[in-house]
Amino acid sequence: MKKYIVAGLLVWLPLAITIWVLAWILGVLDGVFQALLSAAGAVLPESAQQGLATLAHVPGLGVVLLVTLMFLTGMFVANFVGQWWIKQWDRLLGQIPIVKSIYSSVKQVSDTLFSSSGQAFREAVLVQYPREGSWTIAFVTGRPGGEVATHLHDDHVSLYVPTTPNPTSGFFLMAPRADVKPLSMSVDEALKYVISMGVVSPPTNGSAPAAVTATSATRN
Repeated sequence: MKKYIVAGLLVWLPLAITIWVLAWILGVLDGVFQALLSAAGAVLPESAQQGLATLAHVPGLGVVLLVTLMFLTGMFVANFVGQWWIKQWDRLLGQIPIVKSIYSSVKQVSDTLFSSSGQAFREAVLVQYPREGSWTIAFVTGRPGGEVATHLHDDHVSLYVPTTPNPTSGFFLMAPRADVKPLSMSVDEALKYVISMGVVSPPTNGSAPAAVTATSATRN
């Protein structure tokens, strides 16, 4: 009986977690939409309050509007006029104390991570961490620069070592290129390997990834 319960759990658990994550994302987006409606209600006349109240009760409308806003913003900044306005906006925020430090730091990181021309998280490698003889997966984020590079005489690379099962936290390392072993697997495959704590093995020579399945659980 225990074997069948575990097999059923392995079938339903991924679906349940997927639904939970999607529901959490939808809740966050709806919360942002509700905050925008509240801000709009504070400045619009009372005649518009009824319309705002109606919009607040439409399920999923916040997600649709926010995605549409991101799409239209992307179209706007993709041309010369939009880029000029973005530069003016960046210049304005760059003159506000405290705000400029936070905004510039977040913008540099986001531009590096999400830019199509960037090299961050484009290569998965093996590195010895936290001690010699113990290996883990890391992601190349670039090369050391500035004053740090002047103190490193050999060819070094900047590495991000994610924690498991939450890869959004991790450690930043600078290691010699000779001590890093490049992997042929993609970044997505390496992330799956890290998140699954080694349970989901990346494919080798075109073979399908290995994983713990309901069928294997019933044989234990």
